[in-house]
Amino acid sequence: MTSNIALLSASELIQRYRDKSLSPVEVVSATLQQIENLDSALNAFCLVDKPAALAAAKQAERRWLKGQPKGLVDGVPVAIKDLLLTKGWPTLRGSRTVNKDQTWGEDAPCVARLREHGAVLIGKTTTPEFGWKGVTDSPLTGITRNPWNTAVTPGGSSGGSAAAIATGMAALAIGTDGGGSIRIPCGFTGMYGIKATFGRVPAYPLSPFGTVAHVGPMTRNVSDTALLLTVIAQPDCRDWHALPHEERDYRAGLDTGVRGLKIAFSPDLGYVSVEQEIAKLVRQAVDVFSDLGADVTEIDPGFPDPWDCFTKTWFSGAAYLARSLDQKQRKLLDPGLLQIVEQGESYSLMEYINAQDERGKLGEHMKRFHQKYDLLLTPTLPITAFAAGQEVPDQMQAERWSSWTPFTFPFNLTGQPAASIPCGLASNGLPAGLQIIADKYDEALVLRASYAYESVHPIALPDLAQP
Repeated sequence: MTSNIALLSASELIQRYRDKSLSPVEVVSATLQQIENLDSALNAFCLVDKPAALAAAKQAERRWLKGQPKGLVDGVPVAIKDLLLTKGWPTLRGSRTVNKDQTWGEDAPCVARLREHGAVLIGKTTTPEFGWKGVTDSPLTGITRNPWNTAVTPGGSSGGSAAAIATGMAALAIGTDGGGSIRIPCGFTGMYGIKATFGRVPAYPLSPFGTVAHVGPMTRNVSDTALLLTVIAQPDCRDWHALPHEERDYRAGLDTGVRGLKIAFSPDLGYVSVEQEIAKLVRQAVDVFSDLGADVTEIDPGFPDPWDCFTKTWFSGAAYLARSLDQKQRKLLDPGLLQIVEQGESYSLMEYINAQDERGKLGEHMKRFHQKYDLLLTPTLPITAFAAGQEVPDQMQAERWSSWTPFTFPFNLTGQPAASIPCGLASNGLPAGLQIIADKYDEALVLRASYAYESVHPIALPDLAQP
C-alpha cells in the first residue's frame, strides 16, 4: 500500500474514515499538498479553492466522527472539469470569451449530486476551449502536461482531470466526452474512465456539441469509477434527455467475471492504422479475456469510417457555440477552434441532416452487432501521447485531432457505453489503452469486464505521483 494518503483510492478512503484511521482533513490536506508540489509542472487545475476544500473536509470529519456520513463519497476529494457549472466558482470553459464577472449560482447535475453525497470539491481542471479537441491546451490556461512525461500531452479534452487523478491531486474526477474526451486522456495517462450510455448521467446545460457529448467519471481504478457513476447517475429534472432513473449501485456484481461472454475483438475496425507496439499490447490484453473464460472472436464490427459524419456533427456544434460571439470575441478564440467554427458554418442544412441519418444507421448497425456479441474490444488510441501543445502529432499528415482518435468518436455517435483501461507501457514509457464497449444501457457489463481485466493487471501510477 502507498505511503502517500493522497494516492489512496476513494473506496479505501471511505473505509479508513469509517474505522477512524484517517480523517477527511488529513486526506484533503495531503491532496492540496500534492497540488502544491506537482501542478506547476502539469497545469491540471485552473482553479483551486483551498479554504472551501478544508472547510468542507472539516464538516465531513465531524459527520464521520458521529458515524453519520452524508453520502457515498463523504470527505473524498473530487476535481471538476471546467466545462461543468459549479456554484461559487467561475466556469470559463478554457475561453477568454466567457465573462468571469457574473453570478455563478448553479451546479451542474453531477456537481449537485457530489455535494449531496458529501464530496469535497477541490477545484476545476483544465480543458481546451469549450472542450473542442482531443488535447488539453487553451488560450486562457495554457498547456496541460502528462505525468508520465511532461513533454507530452495528457490528451483531452479532459486532460486536466486525468493528470489530477494520476498524481493524487484528486481521488476522483469528472470529465466530459464528446468524441473521446474521457477515454483519450485515460488512454494517454494510464487511468480508467467510462463514457456511460448517453443520458445515463444527466447533463445541464446540454453541450453545444449536442447529443454526442457525455459526462462521466475518471479514476485510478474500476471500483472507484463504479462508485462515482453510482453517485452522478442519479436523476435531475433539468436534463430532458436523461434516461429513466435506476436505483442501482454499479459496484454490485463487479466481480462476476467474464466467463462465457461472447466478445468481439477488432484490432483496427477494418480501416485504422495502429502503431505496432500498441497493437501488440492490446492483443496481449485481449488474450487475458480468453484466459478468464470469455469466448473471444477476432472480427471487425463492419461499418465504414464515420469520420465525415462525426465531423459534420462536431463542427456544426462548434458553429452553434460561436453563434453569439461578435468579431472581437472570435479573434480571442483558439485558431483551430475558429477554423472548425467556420467550417461548420459552411455546411448546409441538408448536409447536416444527411449526417444525422448516417449516425442513425451506425447506431442501428451496432445494435444488430450486439445481438451476437456482448462486448467489443479495440485499442483506445492507435498511438501513444505526443508533444504537448500540438493538436496532431508530427508524424501524421493531418490537420484535425479527430484523425488520430478513430476508435473513440464512433461510439459517441452511437451513444454506447465505452471505457478505456490501461494495458501496458510502450517502449517510450507511455501508456497504451484498451477500449471496452457494450450495447446501449449496459455500462454495468463494461465495468464488470474492466474489473476482471484489472484483477489480473492492476493499474499503475506514474513515478511523478510518488513522494
